[in-house]
Amino acid sequence: MKIRSITLVLAAAAAFLQSAHAKLNVVVTLPDYAAIAREIGGDKVEVTSLAKPTEDPHFVDARPSFVVKLRTADVLIEGGAELEVGWLPPLLQNASNEKIENGKPGRVVASQGIRLLDVPATLSRAAGDVHASGNPHFMVDPIIAKAVAQHIAQAFAVLDPANASDYQANYAKFETTINAKLQDWGRALLPYKGQPLAAYHDSWVYFAHRFGFTIETFLEPKPGIPPSPSHLAEVIGKMKTDHTKAILVEPFQNRKIAEKVASSTGAHVVDAAQFPGALPNADSYTAHMDALVSRIAAALK
Repeated sequence: MKIRSITLVLAAAAAFLQSAHAKLNVVVTLPDYAAIAREIGGDKVEVTSLAKPTEDPHFVDARPSFVVKLRTADVLIEGGAELEVGWLPPLLQNASNEKIENGKPGRVVASQGIRLLDVPATLSRAAGDVHASGNPHFMVDPIIAKAVAQHIAQAFAVLDPANASDYQANYAKFETTINAKLQDWGRALLPYKGQPLAAYHDSWVYFAHRFGFTIETFLEPKPGIPPSPSHLAEVIGKMKTDHTKAILVEPFQNRKIAEKVASSTGAHVVDAAQFPGALPNADSYTAHMDALVSRIAAALK
């Protein structure tokens, strides 16, 4: 009996120690949240991104394995603002995980508290894939990324109070890095302030707002609507009039269309991306922004 009691005590102690040192299981919808969650969480978290860096965030392939990941998650970080509305809700319904339900500490919605741009006055199917809450592609603004990082740090601290000081210290380090980088990025792009850019999709309004560009020309006639020959003719005419020198194209968009427009206007096609990991040697948030800034500056030079 004594041996059995000792065995039970040791087993209970081992289980307690394993629980005490278990990492937070963090699932994120998109790779930009994954990059920041890893910086904030460090070795205290295990982070899984559902979407790949090269995928269209509106149309992620909702695989059955995602349900398993969500079912065991301690934290879910999503963008909100209807960005993932086409694929996330059915996954959550099948996962049935109380920890990450709306309103629970384990559910982090990045857009909460963010002043979104381009909020439509009216909603109509004729306007294309327009989001009622506003443009959801806000993470390419480093100031907003800092706010999201702070939100994530606070959520981790609530769920894992024993390591709260580490999460706050990691956020402070991230904030300091972004503040320093903002000066570098601003200097690199300052000579081109006010210049127009073109883009395939309306993903860059926050980047343009932060660094002083105008982006009013899109290869899509409306968000989510494929380009037509007549619309592209209008785009070419406007780019010539505005002397637009660069077209931003993401990995999941049709680069050949952008190349045809560029050949007719003398503009450069810039291989851009919203998400860390989509461009070479740019897995962290700051490395990703470094790559974006350098590519756009080179195209405008």
